[in-house]
Amino acid sequence: MMQPTITMRHRFTVFAALCALIAPAARAQQAGVGDPVVTPVPGFADFLAVDGDQVWTTNAGRVELWSHHGKIASVALPHPCGAMALTAGALWVADCQTRSLNRIDPAKATLTATIPTGIADPSGELNVVAGAGAVWLASAASGEVSRIDPATNTITAKIAVDPGTSYMAFGFGAVWAVSAKQQSLQRIDPATNTVVLRTALGHNPGFLAAGEGAVFVQEQGDGTLARVDPASGTVSGRVKLGATLKWGDIDTGGGVVWLRTTEDQEFAAINPATLAIIARIGKAVGSGALRYTPAGLWTTAHDQHTLTWWPRSAAR
Repeated sequence: MMQPTITMRHRFTVFAALCALIAPAARAQQAGVGDPVVTPVPGFADFLAVDGDQVWTTNAGRVELWSHHGKIASVALPHPCGAMALTAGALWVADCQTRSLNRIDPAKATLTATIPTGIADPSGELNVVAGAGAVWLASAASGEVSRIDPATNTITAKIAVDPGTSYMAFGFGAVWAVSAKQQSLQRIDPATNTVVLRTALGHNPGFLAAGEGAVFVQEQGDGTLARVDPASGTVSGRVKLGATLKWGDIDTGGGVVWLRTTEDQEFAAINPATLAIIARIGKAVGSGALRYTPAGLWTTAHDQHTLTWWPRSAAR
């Protein structure tokens, strides 16, 4: 039997194929991320809220609690939307159909209160956040943030903000709110319930995170991540990750900024001090969410119907 001739081109092809297999694992290890554990989730699993070693996710007509081993609980809601907030004894979820903020008892997986707040962006691109003893939600497209007292489940203040404000985060003793329409980041002082600082941003700013020494904001139209100094409000740096940063999500933790992307990769790890891209991890799987925990990261890919756990490796 004639032996096949192995040419230099064959060797190069084999080498390239091996590199393609090894590269994703190497990039993940650079960011301290181990091999992913993928769980199929029927429906439209999207936004996430970490609850110990489990995670809540919004889905079509429900909010669900999942672990690495499968679904644990489900709570029916007409149209849960946006990023959720978890406080002591309560999960807070916006509903884009009823234009309300909903309180769920996470231990019993039961709905305990529905607060008619209004919703600034009924498409669901928004955040519910918690801090300074309150829960915060952008409640009107005209420019309004509602402050809710979790002790009474009532709105205690309505704060005038830029029109189109819907994205929010809490950190450094303040509420941070982004208006895509006005291309602005606003710092709300919880002591006075007023906007005390504004920062001009790039095109179509979106989700943001306050942590690792700064406020980090997606500039979705520019494909950049902006770093903002929380004291002065100045943009202290930018890093470009792609042509755009449509949708996606962001979180901080473990000395890294974690950016869930729709294109190019599943998520990226960024050094908060240098803005260097540490790693681009996973293949592009469309839009979804991301949340960091000290033990690892959770991501969703709603068009792929998956929830993925990325354990932290010994590399970091």
